[in-house]
Amino acid sequence: MKRTILLNLALLLAIVPGMAQSLEKMQWFNEPEQWEIKDNTLSMFVTPKTDYWRISHYGFTVDDAPFYYATYGGEFEVKVKVSGDYKARFDQAGIMLRIDHENYIKAGIEFVDGKFNLSTVVTHHTSDWSVIKLDKAVPYIWIKAVRRLDAVEIFYSFDDQEYTLMRNAWLQDNTPVQVGLMGASPDGEGFRATFEQFKVKHLPDLRRLEWLKKNSAQ
Repeated sequence: MKRTILLNLALLLAIVPGMAQSLEKMQWFNEPEQWEIKDNTLSMFVTPKTDYWRISHYGFTVDDAPFYYATYGGEFEVKVKVSGDYKARFDQAGIMLRIDHENYIKAGIEFVDGKFNLSTVVTHHTSDWSVIKLDKAVPYIWIKAVRRLDAVEIFYSFDDQEYTLMRNAWLQDNTPVQVGLMGASPDGEGFRATFEQFKVKHLPDLRRLEWLKKNSAQ
């Protein structure tokens, strides 16, 4: 009976809707000079000549762009609505999941050669970069990341209803992760980025749920 109750509680937690993360309780890494929180919306002017990248292709390492985050353990889902006044090549805004300076994933919109791209950078000592080109400019985008076990799935949406997978990447499990909002302007003089409806939802551990199923009373 006790094991059955535990299983039911775990399954119930899996469907509890996520609450909006309190932006006021988060903290900065590389705080920009201009930023504001109003109505649970973060607006910042992205610091010029900043980025996150390690070694590969370009031969340099940078770790100096604004990142506003809170730390989470276990498995979770995070999403946010992103918009920006993108101007220069590589201007970008979105979410980042970061263990340390050698292990992180960032995903969002990136402005390249006058085009809007859905962009993901995965870094494990060295960085890689994948893009999905959009046919036209978009006023905003929703980006969602789901961390399950040792993998992170990255999705995008234009309406917060239908989400499309844009990347599946490895990230060390059973390790706390800094989760939050980032912007970068590697080539430019900065731009205004806005982050709305930021939410993080805890997901019960898949291994734990499987154990409960196998060990619940029949």
